[in-house]
Amino acid sequence: MTVLASIALSGYRIAITRSREAVLKEDLFRIRDAIDQYYSDREEYPKQLYDLVSYGYLRAVPLDPFTESTESWRTVLSEMDATDFRSSGIYDIMSGSTGTAIDGSAYADW
Repeated sequence: MTVLASIALSGYRIAITRSREAVLKEDLFRIRDAIDQYYSDREEYPKQLYDLVSYGYLRAVPLDPFTESTESWRTVLSEMDATDFRSSGIYDIMSGSTGTAIDGSAYADW
């Protein structure tokens, strides 16, 4: 009975991790799409993630499923163009998790 319970528990943990990974991939896709739409409409990148919410590109900044926080997202800033003196903004986003995915890649690299 103990062997069956440990097998079931192991399968359950893997299933939970896979579902969190799926949520993370979807959240990253949605946020990146919102950043692209913001840039397309305004010809500049958002200064902070909450600008995407303020201007209606997202309903809310999602929780990172591994850190369970909206504040842990790592943002990648765009480079400033020497001919265009607008300040840089958020160009890309990454998970703030230090964990490793089932496939061996780091969540922070997705």
